[in-house]
Amino acid sequence: MPVLLRLKGYRFLFYEADLDEPPHVHVLKAGNEAKYWLSPIALARVRGFREHELNEIERIISAHRNDLLEAWAKEIRKYANR
Repeated sequence: MPVLLRLKGYRFLFYEADLDEPPHVHVLKAGNEAKYWLSPIALARVRGFREHELNEIERIISAHRNDLLEAWAKEIRKYANR
């Protein structure tokens, strides 16, 4: 599970087993987890985060969306070449 971004204590990553799904990231912090679709940005599920944290996470994803999508595409290419 490559960590794509670390910011404000949040870890943004994806799981190799999820590469058959549309682009998304998992966000982890202090035992909490959220999953966000990247196109369009939308909360898929959440466990433990409060509303203000979800708002902050969404702002971070919006600011780094292109980089996250690029990392997703790179991982898909790597996975396809196995």
